[in-house]
Amino acid sequence: MASPKQHQLQYTEFWQARTGLTFGVERILFNRQSAYQHVQVLQTDAFGRMLTLDGLVMLTERDEFVYHEMISHPALCLLPRPRRVLIVGGGDGGTLREVLRYSEIEQVDLVEIDEVVIEAARTCFPELSIAFDDPRARLHVADGVAFVREAAPASYDLVIVDSTDPVDFAEGLFGESFYRDCARILTDEGVLVTQSESPFDHTFQASIQAAHAMLGRIFPRVHMYLAHIPTYPMGLWSFTLASKRLHPVEDFDPEQAARRLAPFADRLRYYNVELHRAAFALPSFVRRLFTEAPSAHPESLHSDDMG
Repeated sequence: MASPKQHQLQYTEFWQARTGLTFGVERILFNRQSAYQHVQVLQTDAFGRMLTLDGLVMLTERDEFVYHEMISHPALCLLPRPRRVLIVGGGDGGTLREVLRYSEIEQVDLVEIDEVVIEAARTCFPELSIAFDDPRARLHVADGVAFVREAAPASYDLVIVDSTDPVDFAEGLFGESFYRDCARILTDEGVLVTQSESPFDHTFQASIQAAHAMLGRIFPRVHMYLAHIPTYPMGLWSFTLASKRLHPVEDFDPEQAARRLAPFADRLRYYNVELHRAAFALPSFVRRLFTEAPSAHPESLHSDDMG
């Protein structure tokens, strides 16, 4: 009996000490050091092509649809009349692809600081980067914080923060002033969405609590929702929706959402009308994050911050 083929290349993202997720690597497809980070695309045996930034998994071909659908469609199906959208980050093009599925969207500004990420997407992920060529898309290689600061008031219906590490709300790049600017550039019914790491990871629980409290000082409504992303640490991933007026469940109109999804519903692989409500139903341990004071947690589960 022949022995299994042995692959010499492996990639492991460690979450804590020796614990992590290991991928078999067939070959390296893209390898560049940008002014900001190390950008790689690896061909894996089980998850297809995989994009990493500074050694941390951003997406894989096999499960990218979960992240990109869930950071986009809950807000877009909640909003009654979305026309203009801002994406901060998202240089792989996946979130842009999902937003542009809606014919009523008139303009999307995507602000990505690292042009090498865009190059990697165009080179290795054509199914994502095809959205860059849509005439409604405006691509800006620029600092997202400065772009938001300089944008006109009430100029967007939706702001999506699709960035590598937005969970450190209270400090660093994405601080309170950034999110106050986001609120300023949103319309009266405007919505903000950001990915907010894994609530199952003790490392991020205190950050999630601080983020929720900070956004609550800016927006009347702040709600977390969840999705399962196999290649992200712990698999359980969270997103946070902050709104000036709309409640993501009470104001959600399933019939309207179904009509708007109908032209492309057969191309969605995760999000649907029934899932929308379910995603906001949080496990008890997650609910308690918002009723208990932050506490000390064990040492980080990651060798670095993960976005």
